[in-house]
Amino acid sequence: MAQLCQVDPAHYDAQLAEKAARLRQLLCWQGDMRVYPSPPAHYRMRAEFRIWHEGDDTFYVMFPPQNPRNPVRIDRCPMACEAIDSLMEPLRQAILLEPLLRHKLYQIDFLATQSGQMLVTLIYHKRLDEDWAACAQVLRDYLPIDHIIGRSRKQKWLLDQDFVIESVNVDGRLLRYQQIENSFTQPNAAVASHMLTWARRQAERIGGGDLLELYGGNGNFSIALSDRFAHIVMTEIAKTSIRSARFNVALNNVANITVARAPAEQVSSALQQAGQLGPVALAAYDFSTLLVDPPRAGLDDLTRAMARQFDWVIYISCNPETLARDLADLSQTHQVETLALFDQFPYTQHIESGVLLRKVA
Repeated sequence: MAQLCQVDPAHYDAQLAEKAARLRQLLCWQGDMRVYPSPPAHYRMRAEFRIWHEGDDTFYVMFPPQNPRNPVRIDRCPMACEAIDSLMEPLRQAILLEPLLRHKLYQIDFLATQSGQMLVTLIYHKRLDEDWAACAQVLRDYLPIDHIIGRSRKQKWLLDQDFVIESVNVDGRLLRYQQIENSFTQPNAAVASHMLTWARRQAERIGGGDLLELYGGNGNFSIALSDRFAHIVMTEIAKTSIRSARFNVALNNVANITVARAPAEQVSSALQQAGQLGPVALAAYDFSTLLVDPPRAGLDDLTRAMARQFDWVIYISCNPETLARDLADLSQTHQVETLALFDQFPYTQHIESGVLLRKVA
């Protein structure tokens, strides 16, 4: 979390305008660009804090990037959603009163949802036991915490479960997503909802066919787009995300999504060769659209080559530099139809964007 949890609403619009100008410049884009702002405060649904012990006191700290060895005490975090921000101090006070919870506590992670659920992970430099679990159970019953997880080296202690269920309203549809502790989820729930709505608008423009999604995570986009395509094949490499995606497909009663575990390079090879991806016969689908949401490194050479074969490409990017590189390559066959900026991380240099490309050659 940037700026050591501080927000600056008075300058939010100016910093967002700077991001928009930078994105335009990097992509050499002169057309219209939809900008989706974040709430200027209380927008993060995840937060992680190191814990510092000084005598009889224990408190949250963060480390300034310019001086990473100098911890700064954090008593409030207006970047975090109100549920996390309001829980921080009561949780700290409760931990101070219980030596078993406080001893060798190293870090606290928060995961909240718009649906009102809260998961807290306590990370230790010690072995956890039944006595610790009993204290953690009292803590969970006393505070507005739905689930507590204890972690130490080679140990993960669950009181019940390691996930929360988020609810997202997209175009009047209530979608539900399992979000697993210590796995990737979009941190800014309000902007994440805008991203799904934007993707649905692009799907309406495309007008059907089958969708292939790479880097699908927990099924976030595929589930939101399930009624816009005849069939969807979603691929992902992380085992935890694959399990969560299948859980979420069932949770939302979606029947037209097939989830497959495979890296993007393997999917590219499968399409070029026999069209078989494990038990999934890719050749049986009539893919009109490719959706990619790659890591900061962007697309690899094989995936860019594969993308050139699709009539439409929806590209969700978390790195405008690699997006610019990939678009320069894809411009041999496609043109950019729409561009959007999603301000997932206010008050930082990070830019999330979405691009719709149409094949022209």
